[in-house]
Amino acid sequence: MAKIWIVEDDAPVRQIIRIHLELVGHSVLEAEDAQAARALLAGGRPQLAVLDIMLPGEDGFSLARAFLDAQIPVLFVTARTAVADRVRGLQMGAQDYILKPFEPAELLARVENILRRTRGEDARLLCGELEIDFDARRVLLRGEEVALTAMEYDLLAMLARRRNVAMSREELLVGVWGYDYAGETRTVDVHIQRLRSKIGQAYIDTVYKFGYRFSAPGA
Repeated sequence: MAKIWIVEDDAPVRQIIRIHLELVGHSVLEAEDAQAARALLAGGRPQLAVLDIMLPGEDGFSLARAFLDAQIPVLFVTARTAVADRVRGLQMGAQDYILKPFEPAELLARVENILRRTRGEDARLLCGELEIDFDARRVLLRGEEVALTAMEYDLLAMLARRRNVAMSREELLVGVWGYDYAGETRTVDVHIQRLRSKIGQAYIDTVYKFGYRFSAPGA
């Protein structure tokens, strides 16, 4: 889990980003403009800043320099579609750029990728007889590759990256499927059953009346 700051003047957009980041376990602080963001920066530092470019007063490009100078990764979120804007943001050192309107699943995937790169998380996880290669999106069991669908892999990877952390069905729906799938949390249960049939029962624990947790056998 990471500490993430959102700097966005559009309150509904800011709320959507916050809700989805919190649903997958991140800690979030919000600012509506550059002045408020600089005040936050004076008292602490996040592991990622999600910045809108078109802020009132000082724009996101100018504000981004303060975060980048402090070695804080930046993800730009904006309605600007010009290639020149994207190039400018990336050339100044931003980790990534996402256009509005966006799907929450895409935002979460980009955040996950940035955090994995910047926090130096391992590209592989070896757990018992199970090996997950996150970069290659491959899963091996006792040295043999396991054939998973894209959704099955994404579900396993999300649980594995949060090893020993219980995740609710709702968090998994948002993180993997990208939206609130009200009344259909059974979708998660079905995919968990399929995963267990392929990798065994030992790696995914059921958390009663809540969700699931990835753990090593016997741990």
